[in-house]
Formats: sequence, C-alpha cells, structure tokens
Amino acid sequence: MKARVTVMLKSGVLDPQGKAIGQALNRLGFSGVADVRQGKIIEIEFAETDQTQARSQLAEMCEKLLANTVIENYAIEIKSS
Repeated sequence: MKARVTVMLKSGVLDPQGKAIGQALNRLGFSGVADVRQGKIIEIEFAETDQTQARSQLAEMCEKLLANTVIENYAIEIKSS
C-alpha cells in the first residue's frame, strides 16, 4: 500500500520560506501571486493491506515524527496498490 502525507504550517504561523518564494516569484514577473505557503509531501510504501489500520499507523507516524503538530497540520491520502 502507498500513502502520501502532506504537512503544512497551520494558518497564523509565520512562513518565512513561503514569503521568500512569493517575493522571488514577484521578482521573476509573476505579479499575480498574492501569498505562498510551503510545506512538504512524504510518500510512504508499506506492507499493511487494511486501510483502517494503515490510516491509524500513518496518523501515529505523523504525531510522533513526520509533523510538528504544535505548528503543523497533516493530511493523509492512501492509495491502494
């Protein structure tokens, strides 16, 4: 089974990297860019075949390692093989 975890800063948390990307895009002539938030995508492939169990394991992975839940949110997408 494959999964994709998307981790993003919570709204209200400053995103200096996103701000720098937005400014660079504006300097490159992309004047329609109003705001940029950056995050990370983590793709995981593992042996679990039960989607409920997989989601539970992935949530635990996020809570313990993949996301700093104080300042980040995460979303889990499971893709059956």
